[in-house]
Amino acid sequence: MQVPDVSVVVPVYDTMPYLRACLASLLGQTIGHRRMEVVAVDDGSTDGGGRLLDQLAARYPDTVRVRHQANSGGPASPCNRGLELAAGRYVFFVGSDDRLGPEALERLVAAADRYSSDVVLGRAVGVNSRHMFQEVFAESRVDVDLFDSALPWSLANIKLFRRELVERHHLRFHEDMPILSDQPFTLAACCRARRISVLADYDYYHAVRRLDARNITYRSRLEQRLRCVELLVDRVAELIPAGRQRDAVLRRHFGLEVAHLVGDDLPRLDGPTRERVYDVVRRLVGRYLTDELRDRLDVETRMRLSAVGGGGLADLLAVITQDAERGVPPTVVAGGRWHAGYPGVGLPAWTDVTGVRADWLARLDAVAASWEGNRSLTLTARSPHPDLAATVGGRVRVRAGRIAGDTLDVTADERGSLVRVRFPVHRLLGGSVPTGQRHPLRVEVDGAVGRGSAALRAPGLAPVRPRIRRHGTRLYAVTTSVDARTGHLVLGVVPVTAARLAARLRRAGR
Repeated sequence: MQVPDVSVVVPVYDTMPYLRACLASLLGQTIGHRRMEVVAVDDGSTDGGGRLLDQLAARYPDTVRVRHQANSGGPASPCNRGLELAAGRYVFFVGSDDRLGPEALERLVAAADRYSSDVVLGRAVGVNSRHMFQEVFAESRVDVDLFDSALPWSLANIKLFRRELVERHHLRFHEDMPILSDQPFTLAACCRARRISVLADYDYYHAVRRLDARNITYRSRLEQRLRCVELLVDRVAELIPAGRQRDAVLRRHFGLEVAHLVGDDLPRLDGPTRERVYDVVRRLVGRYLTDELRDRLDVETRMRLSAVGGGGLADLLAVITQDAERGVPPTVVAGGRWHAGYPGVGLPAWTDVTGVRADWLARLDAVAASWEGNRSLTLTARSPHPDLAATVGGRVRVRAGRIAGDTLDVTADERGSLVRVRFPVHRLLGGSVPTGQRHPLRVEVDGAVGRGSAALRAPGLAPVRPRIRRHGTRLYAVTTSVDARTGHLVLGVVPVTAARLAARLRRAGR
C-alpha cells in the first residue's frame, strides 16, 4: 500500500454545518486522494457530525479514516489519537470549522520536499473577521528563525509537520490543557526542527470565526483559561532555558495570553475571582518577567504587569479603571523623570516611563468618529499632553493594521491635544483580505523622543453606523468596534452575506 504524502488530522466536536465545508475543502485538494489521507477523530459529537464522517468514510474508504471516542473536553485528545493513526510522511492539523485553499496541501508538501523543511507555515487568513496575526507572512522565506521572527505570534498547529520529527521526539498535545494545547506542541516542533519555512504566496488556511461564536477559542471559562495560561508559560520555561530565546517566545505569551487576564473586564469580576486572577498573574510575573522582556512589551501591558509586580491588586485595578473609563492619565515629571500619573497610585518606581517616553506619548484615546459620506472615516483622538506635536518633535500617525491613515492635524486645546486622522474607505477595502478582516488601530510617533507606538483605546466612544461599499463583485460593511476585553478600537471590513445577516438577526432577537 502506498504511503500517503500527508495525513490531515481533523478533531471534530459539534461543528456542523461548518464541518461540511471543511471536509469538502479536504476532499477537493489538488494533491489528489492517492497522496493524502484524512484522519477524522469524532470527540463525542452530538450534532450529527459523526454520522457525516461515517458516510464519507464509506464513500472514500481509501482516503477517509474515522475514529469515534467519548468527549474529552478539548482538541488535545483527538489530535493525539489522530497522530497515532496517521501514516503520511507529513501531518497537517485542520480545525473542523476551518477549511483549506484547494492547492494548499500540494504546495505545502512540494515546499517541504524542495527545502527539506520539518515545519512549513502557509499563509492563514481569517474568515468572518477572525483575527490572524499576519507579520510572519510578510514574505515567503525558506529559513525562519523561531527566536528572531514573528513566528512566536503564530503558534497554532495549523502547519505542515514532518511526521518523522514528531515521532522521533514523541511530540504530543498536553491533554490536561482543554485550550491552548496546540501551542506547546508547535513550539516543541519548531525548537527541534532543522528548518522552518514560510509560504506567503497563497491563502493556504481559512480560519473561520463561527457566526454563533462557539469556537473553543472564544468560549473558554475563566478558571480553565487561568489554569491553561499558567501551564502554557511554565511549559515554555521547561522547554527553553532562561535568556534571550525564552524572552523572545514569552514576549508573545505575556503580551497576549497573560495580558488578556488583566484586561478591561477584570474590575467587573467578583472579589474572590479578581484575587485568583491576580495571584496567577503575580506568580507568572515573579517567575518569568525579566526587565528585558518587560521593556519589549506594549506600553499598556507593561504598565499593568508592572503594577502587578511592583504594586498590588488595588494598584492594578486603579490602572485598569483609569484606562477603561477615564482615558490616558497625565504625565507627572518629578526629579527629571517621567511618571504615569494614575490617580491614587502615587509615583512608585513601577510608574516610571522615562525610558519609554515615545511609547507613552503614543497613548491616545479615540473620542469621536464620523463619516464623510461613504468615502472616508475620520477619527479624532485625544492626548493629555498640552502640546503633543511639540513634545513629539516629529510625526504622529495612526495605522489600521498595515493600512496608514492620513493625519489631518494635531492641535492643542484646554484638555491636551487632539489628533484627527482620515481613513479612505477604498484603502481599507483594498488592504483587507476578501473574506473580511479586523484591523486593530495603533498610534505611532516618530521624532525627537524616538519611535514609539501604542494601541488606540476608545473609552466611551459612541459607535458609528457601518457603511456598505462594493469592492469587486462583493458588498462589504466597514465598521468600528471596541474590543470588550482590551478596550482597543478596531476597524472591521466585513463581507455582507446572508449567513451573517441571519446571525445578526438571531442575536438581536435574543
